[in-house]
Amino acid sequence: MNNIIFLILRRMRIPLIAVIVSFGFAVGGLTLMPGIVIDGEVSYLSLFQAFYIISYTATTIGFGEVPHEFSTMQRLWMTFSIYLTVIVWFYAIGKIITLFQDVSLKIAVTTARFARSVDSLSEPFYIICGYGETGSLLVNALDHKNIRVVVIDILQLRINELELEDFQYDIPALCADACLPDILIKAGARHPLCAGVAALTDSDQANLAIAISIKLVNPALMVLGRAENVETASNMASFGTDHIINPYTLFGEYLAMEVHALGTYLLHEWLTGVPERILQSPVCPPIGKWVVCGYGRFGKSVVKNLQREHMTTVIVEANPELTGCKEYILGSGAEARTLEEAGIRDAVGIVAGTDNDINNLSIVITAREINPDLFVVIRKNKRYNDILFEQFRADISMQPSDIIAHACLAHMVSPLLAQFLLLARNQSNKWANQLIAHLVSVVGEQVPETWSVTVDYHSVPAVATLVSQGIAVSIDNLRRDPGNRDIQLDLVPLMVVRENDHILLPDYTFQIKRRDQILFCGRTSAKNALAYVMNDPKTLNYIISGKEIPDSLVWRWISQKLKR
Repeated sequence: MNNIIFLILRRMRIPLIAVIVSFGFAVGGLTLMPGIVIDGEVSYLSLFQAFYIISYTATTIGFGEVPHEFSTMQRLWMTFSIYLTVIVWFYAIGKIITLFQDVSLKIAVTTARFARSVDSLSEPFYIICGYGETGSLLVNALDHKNIRVVVIDILQLRINELELEDFQYDIPALCADACLPDILIKAGARHPLCAGVAALTDSDQANLAIAISIKLVNPALMVLGRAENVETASNMASFGTDHIINPYTLFGEYLAMEVHALGTYLLHEWLTGVPERILQSPVCPPIGKWVVCGYGRFGKSVVKNLQREHMTTVIVEANPELTGCKEYILGSGAEARTLEEAGIRDAVGIVAGTDNDINNLSIVITAREINPDLFVVIRKNKRYNDILFEQFRADISMQPSDIIAHACLAHMVSPLLAQFLLLARNQSNKWANQLIAHLVSVVGEQVPETWSVTVDYHSVPAVATLVSQGIAVSIDNLRRDPGNRDIQLDLVPLMVVRENDHILLPDYTFQIKRRDQILFCGRTSAKNALAYVMNDPKTLNYIISGKEIPDSLVWRWISQKLKR
């Protein structure tokens, strides 16, 4: 606010001086002009009367000659004052209009309004730096999960797009450079309710600058950084960035997961998806020979993970010296001759992984003409090409923004969710398939809500109170409908963390203790009902014992008398 006032005073300094000088000169001169003779004496206007007359004259309102008719000298001075003060007044008004169109003032006002809206947030929130393809997906998913966000992007066009979206919450957004520590502080980096920062710009250097700034401004804050280069990732790690996300590395791992653990892959996609969306059925990549076109960051990750699954790979690369490829077929892969040389006819799959969407489409179309039975994995770089990729219908479409958004959600929704998914990867595919079948039977085929609770007096007072009183509270008690204890809620407990022990899929008879952390997934209605159960002692007592506790002192007294 001080900056805005200073900017206004600096811009209006000359106009204000001109107005004051012209008004003072006109008012002072008018008081010295002799008026008409009244009762034998020459009349003069007082200072207040002169100021009053010049005020309505300069503002072009006009009122007349008061308190009596003017003399010729007064009329001559008024004529001069009209031209002097009106011109200066119009000049000042013009400067005021120009001031409101000043870009610097607009930025200062917008920034101040943004800072006030962030300061007024009363719920935990995340700062999203970059509202590109990844940022927009993440903001949309967090909004669906009722998690507040603050957005910073360097392009005003993207901020305008955000303001046009129909979100359930009002999202504070600012067009600014998120690399600047002052901007990050205004966005809430030091706010007590700030839960973390996601650096998701298109520039690795910008993401690195954001991660470093946050760790210096507020070291305790969780930081998720997008990094596509190994050097950037190493630099982020040296400054203590909590989670470094490389979309190409993740996709390679996901592809390998689809090959040998499809159930685990589906479980990951389901628990990190946008709630209430229908999850698409995944496909299982075939085992055999694969042709990989493009040996950049994406291609390297795919080849590494395919070879880990004992698959044969043939690399097609146009710039082998640039990518460091040693064994390759020279070419882009869009030519039939190059694909024939790579052995596309006896291959089971092809990966089009260049950084050009049109080239990738050309590669897979040419390959399918030669071998119609190919399993196609295609890299999609720009979201505005979605229509083209939908027309082709590849078996797997890899888009970095989707992968990063899912990875961020796993950490933002609940730290327990990220831990659960990591532990789930170490389980068998059979275990994952059984869990998926159980989830479908309970919550249906829509993406469920995922949330965690900590058993303490602040978060769930009803449970903490009963447990401290020695009353046994089980997982099954929490799964009961508050209106009818015989009905089970549509939710599934995924994990319980007790001290350093992680208990996956706890049994319904599992007894809860204080300071336990529990990860649930289920429908939104079940989440709301569970919150009511865990916070209302009377309801939880009813679910455990089947008896209702009287509320008022009178009913308690009557109940005690009846028991006697």
